Amino acid sequence: MSRNDIDSIKQKIRLGEYDMSAHAMEEMAEDMLTILDVEEAILSGQITRVEKDDPRGTKYIVVGTALDRQTLVGVVGRFASNGRYLIITVYEVTELEG
Repeated sequence: MSRNDIDSIKQKIRLGEYDMSAHAMEEMAEDMLTILDVEEAILSGQITRVEKDDPRGTKYIVVGTALDRQTLVGVVGRFASNGRYLIITVYEVTELEG
């Protein structure tokens, strides 16, 4: 994993250059998370896994903490062809990933 990948993802979040899929919005609501929790998770997080087998592009799994600094949040996303970062799904991490 490249240090530049997480820096690029964080920069997209800071600049507001990201979109969320309908699925991500649904999952966020289901886990009682807010957009601020998702943003904080990315800004505080690290890439835990990279999946290159999707024909639509490399997916990055970032895990960080929500605003409460306790809840672990996983965020799956990819860089879209329009230059923005697309958040595909969001979930509360209930066990350590590895």
